Amino acid sequence: MKLRALLAAAALAVAVPSLAVPSPASAADSLKIAVTDIEGLEALQSEFGPFEDALEKSTGLDIELFPVGSRTAAVEAINAGQVDLVLTGPAEYVVIKELTDAKIVVGWQRPDYFAQVVALADGPIRRVADLKGKSVAFGSVGSTSQHLGPAQALTDLGLVYGQDYEPKIISRNVAVEALICGDIAAIGMNYSHLQRAREAYPDVAFTVVARGRDLPNDILVARADADPAAIDKVRKAFVDNGKSLLAAVLKGEDNQKYKGGFFLATVEDSDYDYVRSMYKTIGVDGFKSFVGN
Repeated sequence: MKLRALLAAAALAVAVPSLAVPSPASAADSLKIAVTDIEGLEALQSEFGPFEDALEKSTGLDIELFPVGSRTAAVEAINAGQVDLVLTGPAEYVVIKELTDAKIVVGWQRPDYFAQVVALADGPIRRVADLKGKSVAFGSVGSTSQHLGPAQALTDLGLVYGQDYEPKIISRNVAVEALICGDIAAIGMNYSHLQRAREAYPDVAFTVVARGRDLPNDILVARADADPAAIDKVRKAFVDNGKSLLAAVLKGEDNQKYKGGFFLATVEDSDYDYVRSMYKTIGVDGFKSFVGN
């Protein structure tokens, strides 16, 4: 945490020693930002510290990283007024929108972000229809690119989830080994996962039997009652200084998924209707909670 944030916290503790609940992050010159897929302040600072500094420079605002332990914790922080901005994935966004009415600020594009269903190139699965009656592995429950997206890709090509094939939730590394051993017929994964599988198993030939459309972007959202002038400054910073902000983001090791991407200011809520259809594909009709919690 930055020195100024620590000093401010210490001053508050002296002035109001009995205060038990953090005050809302609503000051117009200060914004708190959370990231749903990173736990702990140390990891958050490691990945997004340079971005925090770059966004401060671009907006003139005091930007503070706010760690959350889960997607649910992010929702609670928004509704409690503890955080102003949240960076999240498309599957998480539709639930966060439902539970908080958060407003879209800017999309974070991930190049080559699409779901696929992968089989062995020398195996019996040559087309989607060959998966009927077989087992298909998916990654983390509710993952956009490892579960929802691949399931939707099969649905778009005529296979009914849980009826035409047996879906199994298996961690990706274990699933690849199971595919090679013939215990499952195919795996749902994204493009980068397939590249890693090919690197890990250079003697194994993989093939894509189904590919979904490009998935909606990761997205930065703002608390519905966050200061509008401050949020406008943030949005303008992404439009005017996108290259420098992206360069700062890419200093984080796990943020390389954004390499070659862009910040998009024209994203709309309706762009995520495709994700909502994915939830329905796996039998989830409402968005009041996160799948897999």
